[in-house]
Amino acid sequence: MEREKEKVSLEGGRVMLVPYMKEHVPKYHDWMKDPALLQATGSEPLTLDQEYQMQLTWTQDPNKQTFIVLDKQLVVGEFSHGEPHVEAMIGDVNLYMNDLDDPHMGEIEIMIAEQKSRGKGLGKESALMMMAFAIENLAIHIFRAKIGEQNGASLSLFRKLGFEEISRSEIFKEVTLELHLTKDKHEELLQIGSFVTHT
Repeated sequence: MEREKEKVSLEGGRVMLVPYMKEHVPKYHDWMKDPALLQATGSEPLTLDQEYQMQLTWTQDPNKQTFIVLDKQLVVGEFSHGEPHVEAMIGDVNLYMNDLDDPHMGEIEIMIAEQKSRGKGLGKESALMMMAFAIENLAIHIFRAKIGEQNGASLSLFRKLGFEEISRSEIFKEVTLELHLTKDKHEELLQIGSFVTHT
């Protein structure tokens, strides 16, 4: 699985989704020093060594799919598949397939870490690309997102994508939203899936 994941990059109109590589870790680690990002993503601060370990774990876990989001405008020179293009990193998008009752349910997370890249629709494009990839390659038919109550931008994004609130946790201050793929939504995502896949 690890080797397969390392091969896949997805190209959209404005973003590229590339595998999370060890070269990305230092910048990712810098992002995660921001208390606001830690809170928004429900993450714990890690040392750089722990972050490298985490990156390795992620690439080897068959129940996780993660991509680093690159802004195509920030790529220096030609995009080269297999290169990390750290200069263009703006965030990440993840899919967890951890529901033992339903292997076709994927929990999706999107983080646009670079302040200057927010509010431009890059997160929406990244999420749609990940969803299209997930239905084509991972047989996902239900998407779930768990978002902090305070994270208005993410809540708004997922609602625009057609997700509906199914529950709220007062303890975790978290909203759970789901999107069940209708035939129309499935078709729409397959059309979005006509992006370039590099292998």
